[in-house]
Order: sequence, then C-alpha cells, then structure tokens
Amino acid sequence: MKQLCRHSSKSNHLAAFRQIRNMSMQQNTPLRRMQREKLSELLLSKDASKVAVIDVRGDDHIGGHIQTSLHVPSTTLDHKIPELVRTLAEKEIVVFHCALSQARGPKAARRYMEERERKMKTGDVGRSTGPSETGVKDEGITKVSAVSSETKEQGVFVLDKGFVGWQEKYGKDERLTDAYAPDIWTDYY
Repeated sequence: MKQLCRHSSKSNHLAAFRQIRNMSMQQNTPLRRMQREKLSELLLSKDASKVAVIDVRGDDHIGGHIQTSLHVPSTTLDHKIPELVRTLAEKEIVVFHCALSQARGPKAARRYMEERERKMKTGDVGRSTGPSETGVKDEGITKVSAVSSETKEQGVFVLDKGFVGWQEKYGKDERLTDAYAPDIWTDYY
C-alpha cells in the first residue's frame, strides 16, 4: 500500500508539473489563426507549393480533407514533430488543424514551433519560426515578408474553426477538398 501511495504521489506531482509546463507553453507561445478564406486563397494561388497543411485529426479523419494536406494524427506527434520540422523547412507557411482547431490543432502547432525553435538554437534548421513581419488580422494573413533563402522565416498558423468550419464553405469544392462526404457532416456537427 505504501508503494502505491508513493507511486500515486509521484504521478500526481508529474501530472501537476506537466500541467504547469503546458500552461506556460501556451502562455509563451503565441498562436496565430488563419481564416479559411485566406487558406483557400493561398492553396489556389501560384504560391500554393509554399504552404503546408497538417491535419492532426485521428479517428475523426473522416468525411474529407483539405487537398494536399498531410495527415499526421495527434497521437503520433511525439515522434513525427522532428520529422515534420525537417521536411517542412522550406515551406513559408504551415497551417495545423483538427476538427474544430480548439485543442489538438493548436497543441500540434505549439509543439512544432517549440521543436523548430530548439532546432534553430542548435543550428539544425536554417529558418526561424513565427516571423513578426507576418501579420495576421481577422481576415487572414496581411503580409508575408520576402527574405533571402538562408534566413527565410516560416509562419505557423492554426486554421480557425478547423475542418468543420472549412467543410461548411469548401467541402463541395473539389479544387480544395478531397473525399468529401456531406452526409457525415450533416449528422456530425
């Protein structure tokens, strides 16, 4: 019984530490949101190859997905984030989302930004994260600064309202959404 109490106490301390750490990460890592209209504009532009969309939905990855998005379930992020930082290094904009972009999408974006910062400090990545020159207003990105390829900055965003909001406007647009199943969405949310 003493071992169980000690273990339980350690678990409680560890859980409290993680909660405080996660709260401080949330407070110290600003997250910017991108409106669906701005993302659709970017994906249909000649610069679409400069944008990466990361869908972190898990079992709810049904009923469609944004064209060209990468499906990286949130349950795999622990080992996928370093790989994502490497493979997306040349992208100018990275947009994370889940179903509603209230928990998993923002958490994934935060973890990505932190890993990218860590790699920047060790010299593993040639670009910085979260440029201050990339402004975001309610209507989307206002400006992406052009800098040399050595010091290119990367904007990391969370898709406002997630895929639920996306599919409401762009679900039937085959240029933007793949494998859309409208019947799922009428009953789902």
